[in-house]
Amino acid sequence: MDGTTTIEIANLAAKAKGFLDWLSEWYAGLEPLSLETVVSDPERVAICSVDMLRGFCYEGRLSSARAAACVTPIVNLFKRAHAHGVRNYVLIQEWHSEEAKEFEAYGLHCVRGTREAETIPELSSLPFAGDFVIVHKNSLHTLVDTDMERWLEQHPNVDTYIVVGVCTDLCTYDLALDLKLRANTRNIARRVVVPADAVNTYDLPVSVAKQLGVLPHDASLLHPLFLYMMALNKIEVVKELN
Repeated sequence: MDGTTTIEIANLAAKAKGFLDWLSEWYAGLEPLSLETVVSDPERVAICSVDMLRGFCYEGRLSSARAAACVTPIVNLFKRAHAHGVRNYVLIQEWHSEEAKEFEAYGLHCVRGTREAETIPELSSLPFAGDFVIVHKNSLHTLVDTDMERWLEQHPNVDTYIVVGVCTDLCTYDLALDLKLRANTRNIARRVVVPADAVNTYDLPVSVAKQLGVLPHDASLLHPLFLYMMALNKIEVVKELN
């Protein structure tokens, strides 16, 4: 590492202050969007939920209160969208093999066939849960070696996607960006909407991470930062769908 790079890293917090102040204002200023305007043609709308599993919301080493806080707004969104006629629901969920390489980064979680890998009961008990399509994945990536690409090909009429779930900076970001960039590559108009109240990420303070010997993860920074990264790529990030 050369001297210039060392100085830049040492001054990172100071150099980024202007942007971080702006990011805080941008995040606080997110506006709500009317669900009715998004689902005006319900046959062309899909709601994609990412990893709303017991193992992220309620039990297991990766569960967190921040993920659990998404449950109510997501369930309410599902109910309201269904009342507006939406019938395309894709639940993208981790379904890890016991030897999953991802465990090297995040530890054992959501192994296929275990309680952790089950859909949260608030969603699975909805009266229209029979409409749900479950897409299993063995990594953060939604499209690689999953059924998601086939689903997209089979639903060319769907041009509006509402993305919810966890984690903002990992699987949710990956899905939202995949949906948008896939369309961009093909010069297809596609609307991707992310309501900020229905996504979140986990928090792992530096002090705790040092004790565990793992990398820290600041949710208060990474959640708004990756919402911004989505917005930077023309994904519609809104406060909520009201």
